Amino acid sequence: MENIAEIQSYDNEYFVHPWESMKSVGKNTRMFAENADGIYLYDENGQKLIDGPGGMWCVQIGYGRREMAEAISDQILKVPYYSPWNMSATPSAVLAKKLAELAPGDLNHVFFTTCGSTAVDSAIRFVHFYNNVLGRHRKKKVISREKSYHGSTYLSATMSGKARDKEWLDTANELVHFIPDVNPSRRPEGMNVEAFLEEKINDLETAIQSLGAENVGAFIAEPVLASGGVIVPPEGYHQRCLEVCRKHDVLYISDEVVTAFGRLGHWFASKEVFGIEPDIITCAKGLTSGYVPMGACIISDRIFSQISGDRSQDATFSNGYTYSGHPVSSAAALKNIEIIENENLLEHVREISPYFQQRLRELRKLPLVGDTRGVGLVGCVEGRIVEPENPDALEMDIAMGSRIDKHCQELGLIVRPLWNMCVFSPPLIITPKQIDEMFNILEQGILLATEELRQEGLWKG
Repeated sequence: MENIAEIQSYDNEYFVHPWESMKSVGKNTRMFAENADGIYLYDENGQKLIDGPGGMWCVQIGYGRREMAEAISDQILKVPYYSPWNMSATPSAVLAKKLAELAPGDLNHVFFTTCGSTAVDSAIRFVHFYNNVLGRHRKKKVISREKSYHGSTYLSATMSGKARDKEWLDTANELVHFIPDVNPSRRPEGMNVEAFLEEKINDLETAIQSLGAENVGAFIAEPVLASGGVIVPPEGYHQRCLEVCRKHDVLYISDEVVTAFGRLGHWFASKEVFGIEPDIITCAKGLTSGYVPMGACIISDRIFSQISGDRSQDATFSNGYTYSGHPVSSAAALKNIEIIENENLLEHVREISPYFQQRLRELRKLPLVGDTRGVGLVGCVEGRIVEPENPDALEMDIAMGSRIDKHCQELGLIVRPLWNMCVFSPPLIITPKQIDEMFNILEQGILLATEELRQEGLWKG
């Protein structure tokens, strides 16, 4: 068998990773995840590390769950695949019913996808299809938000508002309109949160009016902007946005790819945390806890009924994937939901979240930390190394994040640096003792990075 040095060379020579830097391609020294158990990963040298990001916001039930392996294996031996175009299978149908039961309100129609990107892609295509069937062929524009992230297909990337992700790739700009950042910590000096909320609602109202409601098909919003830096909008924001959408006959898409399946202590955050029943919910990640790929686009009865049956115009929603409703993924999702239910993980998250958020806030005492924010079992630590107008801001932000990442990894913690931010979404099974372990390492990593930056003259705080 090849040694780890040889395997690392294969990784550099042949494996093009997501968000691959073309400058450093072929020269990376990535950690290899060779084993995993609970909230921990073990690298190629056997080092034990807390998985702070929970994979990619997704490993809700933790690693090494034998019951998941058995459910996946059993389904593979029964039926590993069927064509969803002209057949179905028990796990897929049962999972669709289960998701309809867990989703808020009348969201009862489940369209299965392969991941979050394809869930969002399908949601946007459904909005276009819906308005075409209704004869409203101009009502296609989608309003999204700065700092949002909705996926990596051409259409879902179009809806994403992270400017740096779009520097070198094209998107369908004519299909989307972005409204400004909803981060309360970025509000103008002297403006209170209530006034900021009014400004954000006015941004949406103004956008719909300027574009023309007859041209706007949907508003898409993550309950919490995850990859944008765990941005939690002001209280009441989503409810007010839904009111604006209803007033102008604009569909509301709640992108719960990160927030669903327990991340905020509920199956879905839209209603239980933010008080809304959207028209469409997209989900993925925690649906299977990352054990196998799967996503879903869940559509409300209210809009589905307007274009089905006698109202259908004999239309076909010609959108789908080879692996839509994949039986193995469906079996995994059902077992994942069963584990969350049997182990009371939603209740556990609600119980430990206040302590998680307390430990997160305590990091504000560190001079390198500019802000912390979060909700439930997701959080962000943002550094304050440079001012935005500094021409070298991006390079310095990346340098700070990578230094913290390096020190934390040496100490036994994986962080996910987003320039000058570290984001956390650990497995839902994490205990208070492990929360302490995680944040103690993070604090030590930040302090080591701070001292390093001071010695090099890059930080004078």
